[in-house]
This record gives sequence, structure tokens and C-alpha cells, in this order.
Amino acid sequence: MPQIFDRSSNALARMSLVLTGLIVIALGVTLDQLQRSPWVTRQGQRADQPIPFSHEHHVQGLGLQCQYCHTTVEKSSYAGIPPTRTCMNCHAQIWTNAQLLQPVRQSWATGQSIPWVRVHDLPDFVYFNHAIHVNKGIGCETCHGRVDQMPLMYAQNTLQMEWCLDCHRNPVKNLRPASEIYNMAWKSPSDDHPVWCAAAGNKSGVPTAQSVDCTTKNPATPGGAEMAAMDMATPPVGVQAGGLGAAAIPATLHFEKFTSQKQLGRFLVVHYKIRNSRDLMSCEVCHR
Repeated sequence: MPQIFDRSSNALARMSLVLTGLIVIALGVTLDQLQRSPWVTRQGQRADQPIPFSHEHHVQGLGLQCQYCHTTVEKSSYAGIPPTRTCMNCHAQIWTNAQLLQPVRQSWATGQSIPWVRVHDLPDFVYFNHAIHVNKGIGCETCHGRVDQMPLMYAQNTLQMEWCLDCHRNPVKNLRPASEIYNMAWKSPSDDHPVWCAAAGNKSGVPTAQSVDCTTKNPATPGGAEMAAMDMATPPVGVQAGGLGAAAIPATLHFEKFTSQKQLGRFLVVHYKIRNSRDLMSCEVCHR
């Protein structure tokens, strides 16, 4: 009886198995890269807004504070999209006839909200709390990028779970003094630009981040304590008077010098009372 399959069939079968495996691997890699791509995450894409609002002009050019528009960022789970009234506080007086701002005037006249397109939009099953991040030493720029340099707003980061977990596994690298939360130009401490911090003890009714006083003025130099107190008592651009980090420095505080983000971050983790990485990575933190 003649053979049904030729001797080469074995080789062909092996080749087909190898080829099938390579196709499956290639498909998996392609899908993995696709779900990380801007086509899915919208990272770096500028949405078509009803009004081309420029953060660069309003924040860097005019010096508006973040909290002027995003009023709930320190006390709520969401930063808040400003109502038309906020826009009209200024534009009832300036640029009153600009065609570009016609949607704002129409919204004010009709009482209908401006249909802004959300740039940072998380899935409904994810619970993200702005307040806890802001009050635990995470700056706006860490997540949103240099908003003060964006003529049109876009997502600086992917906002995917792996990006969140990267910070939750090691929050040390992103923590900063409470007085620098709204400072878009904040730079981590270095040998040339050290930071001095002191723990003042927990303050009742305020976030733990306000228990730490930090300054770029050396308190050990003649008159340094007074200069440091003035430096901290005057909030930086974007911080309201009496807000985060606006308290003066008591003379009895013991300041430590930090020349790297790693040193500063470890100090802040302890005094901000931030949970360890295992607790921060618990599913219930984001998924309710």
C-alpha cells in the first residue's frame, strides 16, 4: 500500500507549527503595542474643543492660579471644569466682541454649559481622587505635564494602569513640598539647588503634607532662618495665601538638607504618612 504522506510532510508539519507560533507571538506583540499607542490612549493628541482655550496664555501669560478655574482640586475627587461664570468674570470686561468667544457668550445667555471635551478621562470603573494626591505632595505637573506651556491642552501621560502603578510602587520619585504643588517649574533638589525641610508635627484638621516645612534658603546662614520664613510665608505662583505651605517657619525647627529627589522623597514619605507600596497597590485604592 503506497504511503499517503510524503517524507517531507514531517518537515512541513514542523514548519507550520513554528510559523503558527510566530504569528501568535507577533499578533500578541502588535496588540500590546496598539493598546499603549496614542491611537488608544489619546496621549499627545489635542482634542477639538468648542473654544481653543490656551493654558499657556492664561497660566504663564496672565498668571492665573490653577485653583481659580479648578476650584475643587484640593477637596474633591475631581478637579472640576470651570463654569461659564468663571470665564465671564473676565470676559464680560475684555474681548467682549471676539468671535472666538461667541460660544462663551452664548452659554452665558442661554444657561447651557459649554460642551468641553475631556482630555483626561478615566474609565468609569476607576476611582481617582484628586484631593488625596494633591494633599499628599503630588504636583499638577507630575500627571498633567507643563500645562503652562500648552497652547492647546493634551494628555502628557497615558493614564493607563501600568503608569499609575509605576508611581504607586515608588512614590518617592514624585513627591515634592506642599508649597510647590502648583509650581509647574519645580525641579528636584540637586547639589547646586538643595532643599531644606523640617517636620513641624501634625497639624489638626489639615493634610499631613502641611506638617513639613521646606525652603530653598539655607536656615543655617546668618539671617537664613528669617529669609526661609519669608520664603515660606509667601506662597509661590499658583498657591493662595493661607493655602498649602503658606505658614511661617518656627525658629525651633530642625532642618535637613536634601541634594537629591531620592533623599527628599524618603523624608516626605515618612512625614506625609504615605502608605507603603503594598497598600498603595491594593485593588480597592482605585477600584470600588
